[in-house]
Amino acid sequence: MSLSKLILSVAIIAILFFGYAEADIYRFRDKNGVWHFTNIRSDPRYRLYIRTGKLKGKQYIINYDTIIHKASEQFGVEANLIKAVIMAESSFDPDAVSESGAQGLMQLMPSTADDMRVNNPFDPEENIFGGTKYLGLLLKRFKQDKRLAVAAYNVGPTVVSNHNSVPPIPQTRRFVEKVMKYYMEFRKKRN
Repeated sequence: MSLSKLILSVAIIAILFFGYAEADIYRFRDKNGVWHFTNIRSDPRYRLYIRTGKLKGKQYIINYDTIIHKASEQFGVEANLIKAVIMAESSFDPDAVSESGAQGLMQLMPSTADDMRVNNPFDPEENIFGGTKYLGLLLKRFKQDKRLAVAAYNVGPTVVSNHNSVPPIPQTRRFVEKVMKYYMEFRKKRN
């Protein structure tokens, strides 16, 4: 048995018997055939290998509620819309990394994170403040039209401006519908 398989076996046994590990395990094989494992998906080459127990979305919402409300007040974006974007983007997983390289709760691309002065996109407070600042700028640009701002958050403001509507891109349309569905659900729960 190779050393990496032995280490993985020990990790799996620890998870199953002791339940102390609370992070998913990701892996990828490099060009030399060597497997790399991590509990933080810091590189888009990593793929989910073992899913372990995690907090449910509701607990994450509670954990980040204070940050969300501070960002909401600072940038004039409804807290429920911020929560909806986070839910659609990462399901409240602060360590999320998309295949395109978007990172953290609000799935900031590195260039957007730089523009919004986010040094660590995996830090929940920095990510929420950066993502909310960006969303606030998009809401201003699109005259508070949530659907257009959310579409621009997904595909970029230039594409939305060129179409003067939600562009006919299936992924973007699905994203807008998903965010708006979560937004309505969060608004109902508040009432």
